[in-house]
Amino acid sequence: MTMDMTFLGTGSAYPSPHRGATALVLRTDRDCWLFDCGEGTQTQLMKSQLRAGRITKVFISHLHGDHLFGLPGLLCTVSLNTNPDPQQNLNCVEIYGPRGLRHFLRVTLGLTGSQLLFPYVVHELEPTADQSPEEGQLRQEVTADHGPLHPQEQPGRTISLDVSSDSYLLFEDKKFVVKAFRLFHRIPSFGFCIQEQDRPGRLKTEVLKELGPSEHSSKALHILVDTLACGEPTACLKPGPLYGRLKAGESVTLENGRVVEPAEVLEETINGRKVCILGDCSSVLGEGPLSLCRGADVLVHEATLGNKHKEKAVDHGHSTPEMAAAVARACCVRRLVLYHFSQRYKPSSLHKEGDEDDISELKRQAEEALQDSGVEVTLAEDFLSLPIPLRR
Repeated sequence: MTMDMTFLGTGSAYPSPHRGATALVLRTDRDCWLFDCGEGTQTQLMKSQLRAGRITKVFISHLHGDHLFGLPGLLCTVSLNTNPDPQQNLNCVEIYGPRGLRHFLRVTLGLTGSQLLFPYVVHELEPTADQSPEEGQLRQEVTADHGPLHPQEQPGRTISLDVSSDSYLLFEDKKFVVKAFRLFHRIPSFGFCIQEQDRPGRLKTEVLKELGPSEHSSKALHILVDTLACGEPTACLKPGPLYGRLKAGESVTLENGRVVEPAEVLEETINGRKVCILGDCSSVLGEGPLSLCRGADVLVHEATLGNKHKEKAVDHGHSTPEMAAAVARACCVRRLVLYHFSQRYKPSSLHKEGDEDDISELKRQAEEALQDSGVEVTLAEDFLSLPIPLRR
């Protein structure tokens, strides 16, 4: 399964001619998952190779406008480009974010008379009191669910912190486990850990050839061996039931009584990839983030200001490259991607000699803090697409 991430916006505070507001898409074979949706995200999507209509899940890290203002408009635009055929079974868009997101969408869509052609559901994360200063805590009366659901809204879950793991389990299926963890910011903020499930290794075709076929082998094994010898199943015969049973970890008994164990014919298990995306923060909270992000293939972390502006960054609930590097080192990640830059930092292609703020300096600061760690540092730019290869 292919996997890549595309940055649609890498700037903080507001969209500019040089950087869009925060948004990125994690794409797999069938789905696009959107992480944050600042103002102008739908325009950035139109400029990219991505299709907004393929977005099946949205994750909002916190309720600041540069991460949220684009969501109502994006949903409406997707609806306008949706086939209105009543016989079409439209997928429900699942949205995850802090308490208050449900009310925000309900009021925004309701006051503007926006009618969507597809259903949506909002699952809210219940923040803890230590995720922001007291003045950043939203009052219950502001975030409570007032009034009826929007006509296209389905009831969502309220997800509380699992104290034992110091994380929030958002969902788990055969392909992924997705959890959230707590960050400290001016208002409650969250990070997300996307863990791909491990998969069984490939079948060893040479070993299977040695096991058969023989006159005592079952017809299914003949088909299985012939299929594997051809390469991909779709290029020859469809795999038989033995193929699936062996891949699922089950032993197979041939007609001659020979028992074939999965360990005999399977290569080593393919470890799932891990991607961690952090919202705005000046620190992570508890052990959950470090545990979840350990060994990640990619850690996406904000670096709003350079190291010399650390005091200002922390005062506003943000991080510097050195602070992001400290998290990457503690988690032993493979790659650190910096994003959410102050609009003072222009993209490298627009930097001119003599400009005071050089974006490449942010990368240098992170690399210096990660010396001898083996962590690769990448500066995100709008429309940068990063492939996330399989682990071998």
